[in-house]
Amino acid sequence: MNMTAENKSNSLRQLFMSRHDNSEAAAKANLKPYDQSLLLLAVALLSIGLVVVTSASMPIADRLFGNPFHFAIRHGIYIVLAVIAALIVMQIPMRWWRMSNVWLLLLAVVLLVAVLLIGRSVNGSTRWLVVGPITIQAAEPAKLFFFCYLAGYLVRRYEEVTENLKGFIKPLVVFFALALLLLLQPDLGTVVVMLLTTIGLLFLAGAKLWQFFSLAIAGTLAVVMLIVFEEYRLRRITSFLDPWADPFGSGYQLTQSLMAYGRGDVFGQGLGNSLQKLEYLPEAHTDFIMAILAEELGFAGVVTVLIVILVIVMKAMKMGNLALRKERPFDAYLAYSIGIWFSLQTAVNVGASAGILPTKGLTFPLLSYGGSSMIVMSIAVAILVRIDFEMRVDGIQAINKASAAKGKKSLLTKKAKRKVNDVIEDVISEVPLEPATAVKAGGHHE
Repeated sequence: MNMTAENKSNSLRQLFMSRHDNSEAAAKANLKPYDQSLLLLAVALLSIGLVVVTSASMPIADRLFGNPFHFAIRHGIYIVLAVIAALIVMQIPMRWWRMSNVWLLLLAVVLLVAVLLIGRSVNGSTRWLVVGPITIQAAEPAKLFFFCYLAGYLVRRYEEVTENLKGFIKPLVVFFALALLLLLQPDLGTVVVMLLTTIGLLFLAGAKLWQFFSLAIAGTLAVVMLIVFEEYRLRRITSFLDPWADPFGSGYQLTQSLMAYGRGDVFGQGLGNSLQKLEYLPEAHTDFIMAILAEELGFAGVVTVLIVILVIVMKAMKMGNLALRKERPFDAYLAYSIGIWFSLQTAVNVGASAGILPTKGLTFPLLSYGGSSMIVMSIAVAILVRIDFEMRVDGIQAINKASAAKGKKSLLTKKAKRKVNDVIEDVISEVPLEPATAVKAGGHHE
């Protein structure tokens, strides 16, 4: 019975060890170096954008340049440049972004000042820097660089931000300086996105509720004042509230966009069959790309694109939570800011084309035509991939350290057992063996 119990015990022990070893090996094998699904979602948006921009831009490209694929070719070149920039950024460790965030903020200020001094004006707005064949919209990198600075500031001054008013106001002073430069272009849409992202990030960082609501109320009042005291902004608001009051004047662009949405129905008119892109809808391939997508691919196409961007945003927010748990606060705040930024810019772009929000010149992330926006957004996605990669590397290193510690402990145990056995053997060898005494009859010893 004892032998049977011992055999069962040994077999159970071997079974447990084999399962444990296999599960650990499987866990190591399942560890991927980066989030492949995040890259696939970004590539999906770039691909959909290339198809829809090509369809939406053909009529105007044919009229202006005699080549219906003029904007499509340029958009394809922008995609290649964006992918190259993203691959380069993936090689940059997050430590560099953390150490360089102040210099990046200064670069953002230099770009915004340079736009006001030597920038190109289009439709009354001075937003573009021309460097040879390259045109840079300075507001796009300025957003990313400001969010890097804000994430670094929250790491350096976390206690000040959460405990006193001075630490809470300091980043707002920097924001208002950038906002002033942006309003001189003018570019209210970028200011609103940056303001809401700043408010959201300060809230997630642990700012007091009264500070959060005070900033939200003050920001809302400031935006209202900026709208009231600028005639063209006020016209946009009034046309947004009732675009059909002047369908061929101030409400023309929005009414044409709403017609595109209405014609799209559930599954759309079919790819390439849009009527509004025949120069009825201005800026069809840029700010109003979603209206053309809705007309050609319908409600199903719009929902699909929104789900893709929603998953990207949720991944960014989840990544921020994980980075906080792994004690990587800079990575967490930067991931949060990118997630909030993508969601707000998407909401403004779709809301403006659908008549939910006033018209603003903001692109749909990774979808609309525009080189600066696409490259900067691709860099932001690459930063998310890098954050995820470094956290996964930390996990692999932790497993390796645990395995090394386990192996070291086993080795030390074996050495200790060997030493104990050696000592026992030495003691046994040194004890003199006495001759056995005779046993008397009756079983009693002497």
